[in-house]
Amino acid sequence: MRAVLWVFKIAALAYLGFGVLLYAAQRTLMYFPIPENPGDGHGVVWLDVDDVRLKLWVINPGQSRAVVYFGGNAEDVYLNADDLARGIPDRTAYLVNYRGYGGSGGRPSESALYADGLAVFDHVAERHQQVAVIGRSLGSAVATHLASQRPVERLVLVTPYDSAVSVARRIYPVYPVGWLLKDRYESVRYAPQVRAPTLIVTAERDRVIPREHSQRLAEAFDQAPVERLVIAGTGHNSISGPWAYWRGIAEFLDR
Repeated sequence: MRAVLWVFKIAALAYLGFGVLLYAAQRTLMYFPIPENPGDGHGVVWLDVDDVRLKLWVINPGQSRAVVYFGGNAEDVYLNADDLARGIPDRTAYLVNYRGYGGSGGRPSESALYADGLAVFDHVAERHQQVAVIGRSLGSAVATHLASQRPVERLVLVTPYDSAVSVARRIYPVYPVGWLLKDRYESVRYAPQVRAPTLIVTAERDRVIPREHSQRLAEAFDQAPVERLVIAGTGHNSISGPWAYWRGIAEFLDR
């Protein structure tokens, strides 16, 4: 019996210790900033938001319509530049480097990324007649929040999820992540306020964000018409490889 009690105590201490580590280091575990890409052949705009400078890549400058791109976690958004230039040539594209990512200052958090998203949209909307928004993975939450607060022309969500809490519960099922998580990214709360026509793009073999998370988010849009596109044979990180991905987005934006 004494041995059983010791095993129980050790297990309890390990559980509590790892829980404390998860809570204390959660933003380090959640965000994976990428270094600055020097780029080549595309313009840059620096946007000051609350004493933090954000780096935006500008593709196809001078168009009357625009599209803002919020990338995924650990994604170098610059790598989409040539595909955007070729696939959506009739829009000026703004690729956003989050706080702490790709040359932008500051540190990422949910509230900061939401505020930055609004500031980026306002900057772009002053210069273009219509502004569409694309958000991929982490960026899908930023884009959904933005579309609930601003008159976005069209909204594209790539491998989106209902909430970070829901996803975290799959990864850490034995912990009360609903209490522990600071940055919750609950897109299902904002989706009902979105009015812009929305396209949800998912990967057929996504093991990072299982499709049921995207499905729950899609069902939360009750004011916006929602279309869906599944990219066959792809996973979470390879979804943008086939040209069907860019063609599908371009066709949706041009309707």
